Amino acid sequence: DLLQNAFPAPHRTRASAAARALLSPSLSLSLRPPLMAATCAAAPALVASPSAFSRRRQALSRVARSAPTSSLRANRPHRGAVAQAVSDPPAAAASSRAGTKRIFTFGNGTADGDASMKTSLGGKGANLAEMSSIGLSVPAGFTVTTETCAQFHENNGALPDGCWEEMLEGLAFVETCMGKTLGDPDNPLLLSVRSGAAVSMPGMMDTVLNLGLNDTVVEGLAAKAGEKFAFDSYRRFLDMYGDVVMGIEHHLFERELDTLKKEAGVVNDNELDATHLRTLVGRYKQVYESSGRMFPQEPLEQMRLAAYAVFDSWNSDRAKKYMAINQITGLKGTAVTVQAMVFGNMGDTSGTGVCFTRNPSTGENLLYGEYLVNAQGEDVVAGIRTPADILTMKDALPAAFDDLVRNTQLLEKHYKDMQDIEFTVQEGTLYMLQTRSGKRTGAGAVKIAVDLVAAGMIDTKKAVLLVEPTHIDQLLHPQFRDEAAYAADVIGVGLPASPGAAVGQVVFDTPTAEELHAAGKKVILVRVETSPEDVGGMNASEGILTARGGMTSHAAVVARGWGKVCVSGCSELVVDEDNRWLTLGGVKLHEGDWLSLNGTTGEVIKGAADLAPPAISGDLGEFMSWVDGFRRLKVLANADTPEDAATARENGAEGIGLVRTEHMFFGSGERIRTVRRMIMAGNTPDREAALADLLPFQRGDFEGIFRAMDGLPVTIRLLDPPLHEFLPDGELDEIVALLSADTGADENDVVERIEKLAEINPMLGFRGCRLAITYPEIGRMQVRAIMEAACAVQAAGGDVQPDIMVPLVGTVAELRHQTAMIRETAAAVFAEKNVTVAYRVGTMIEIPRAALLSDQIASEAEFFFLRYQRPDADDVWV
Repeated sequence: DLLQNAFPAPHRTRASAAARALLSPSLSLSLRPPLMAATCAAAPALVASPSAFSRRRQALSRVARSAPTSSLRANRPHRGAVAQAVSDPPAAAASSRAGTKRIFTFGNGTADGDASMKTSLGGKGANLAEMSSIGLSVPAGFTVTTETCAQFHENNGALPDGCWEEMLEGLAFVETCMGKTLGDPDNPLLLSVRSGAAVSMPGMMDTVLNLGLNDTVVEGLAAKAGEKFAFDSYRRFLDMYGDVVMGIEHHLFERELDTLKKEAGVVNDNELDATHLRTLVGRYKQVYESSGRMFPQEPLEQMRLAAYAVFDSWNSDRAKKYMAINQITGLKGTAVTVQAMVFGNMGDTSGTGVCFTRNPSTGENLLYGEYLVNAQGEDVVAGIRTPADILTMKDALPAAFDDLVRNTQLLEKHYKDMQDIEFTVQEGTLYMLQTRSGKRTGAGAVKIAVDLVAAGMIDTKKAVLLVEPTHIDQLLHPQFRDEAAYAADVIGVGLPASPGAAVGQVVFDTPTAEELHAAGKKVILVRVETSPEDVGGMNASEGILTARGGMTSHAAVVARGWGKVCVSGCSELVVDEDNRWLTLGGVKLHEGDWLSLNGTTGEVIKGAADLAPPAISGDLGEFMSWVDGFRRLKVLANADTPEDAATARENGAEGIGLVRTEHMFFGSGERIRTVRRMIMAGNTPDREAALADLLPFQRGDFEGIFRAMDGLPVTIRLLDPPLHEFLPDGELDEIVALLSADTGADENDVVERIEKLAEINPMLGFRGCRLAITYPEIGRMQVRAIMEAACAVQAAGGDVQPDIMVPLVGTVAELRHQTAMIRETAAAVFAEKNVTVAYRVGTMIEIPRAALLSDQIASEAEFFFLRYQRPDADDVWV
């Protein structure tokens, strides 16, 4: 009553705001009377100046901040815990780090930070600062640094001392820029609270929109901007805040929305009228109550808890999994960007969208993206509604579209890279909300790099750095062999969100996708729409199919970044995740059925369509020529056949690092039967007879390899595996019968031979150089085949450079023995052919004893390779 009397009638809403601050449970009772008197005395000045009102509110918060700890009741909610709504700022956690700037503001054409500060401000905060400083229309805001996030977690979930006061100062800057006040019903400021790490992680951390609404402010907003808009914004805020901050499952709100739409007889959210939305707000509050939560009405408390939730999302399971999949390490945490809201849901002159300055799938220099009229940002990226193509915006919102085109061109020239942009149009005015380097496919990355060089925007060194190794890998993935061949099996068409060809078995959830992938199976993940929790399943899948969502939905963005095939927005797709089936085009498929996706055309194909090796594009050839100009390492290929050798050379290999001669034995049924006859031989003459039959096969393969690698080195490893690996699989009786039929040996002799070939330690047992030492005729045959092939190619004018590798050496004596055998055999061939070929003899260090004796082995070897294996990767040879 005192405050109401102190403030003139038109400004009594401010008296109510002051009363809420004075009645905060964090404020000591003894401090309330003097502060009440001071506030009443200052009422005329507060009315005269909105900024004074803001400063007064901050002063009250500072008093609360300095109150004794015993008077504070900070109680930050965690997911699954019952939260008490309180309005006090956090208690002091750790001693302030003097001189550390935690808050960076931006707005009105100024900014504390810039694009170079992604490590501290995250990609979002750094780019917002940059856009503001170059004069784009960016709503004002402030960013809390990633270092603060790290301190927050070090302090067991509490802000560092002094941080809250700095956040309030940042809020005052935003209020001044926007001419609005947080919590003031007459002129309310609403905020977004967003995450932003130094490396883009789309959808992996949390965001809160429309912060600052409560039961009082929403009525003021309704009077100012319309009841439908106000309560639509409020119901969105209650939903998002409950999910992100209070730990209430999103589907509980979604269920209430779906129920109300059915009652109202409408299909789309935007068809609900103001009365419906007011009812929905009431039902959302009941969701809070039934979940044991209390929605905080104090806007400052909303902001504090939202910032906490964003910091907490840095350690969420989905964020950890995304970082593990993408090998993102060394980051301090996520920044928190608090920014004034602008609204795309204020009618038909408003909208929101996401666009890329070039097509991220193909690299085409054409604006690419989507937008929705009368919507907020999460409607586009969440895939809840299927948006319209960005190019149609020139008809719906022509002035804003023209501004958007100018801004996108400016940003691409400024950053010298393709940009991924979020924007909102509020009542015809364009606002830029985010820009970042856009995720792209392999084909898109290479074309964009080549085109930017051609346009003179970047040089070739910058172009090489724009393309990631995974982009090149994507270009080597298979495509469909013949698209016309599967035409009769096309059961539907969606949006071609991420190109390529994918074939796999249908699965409907992430755990199943990960389980089957671990078992070596290929899967297609089918969802109504994906969420950040699906990243593990998306990573394990060959492709993703969704019923909802557009070209910039979560599924599309993540899939393109990983080079996964994605078809989204397949509106006729019906998915029953509980009963594990889908229907599309009149066809019903169950989990485990085969499905193919053409991410380039959007086609969904029943069954497993045939795949073919990829073709190398002209852009890739030009790009790789630039790479060749910078690299310092040579890359050699593994190739065991003339065809593999030719393919390796076409793809830029500068020789063959390993020809595994044992793989040649599986080239035909006749070859493997001859090998088995050699294995079953009971004496040297029989073994030599079988080897003589193998000689032409090996010689022919080596000739083809030498021709394909003309002028380049070829390292050939002599027979390495234990002999039992060449025996057939199956039950013993089946193996014995097959070997007896192939070799003509008596079945009893076959059983005895199998028993002798059994290995206790296959790695260190009877294999590698020990085979050729025990059976020198094996080694002599292989060396003869190599040298006869080399002589033939060299005599025909070819340039052959063979290196012969002795496998699995453990001692110097073993290498010395095999080197003597190799040189003796080579000399005999040279004498017979009257041709001499230069060659080297070496080995591979791949067992511990050889590593310990490598200095001695090096004195005998003309070269050696080092073989090592990481637990999470294939063998690497150096």
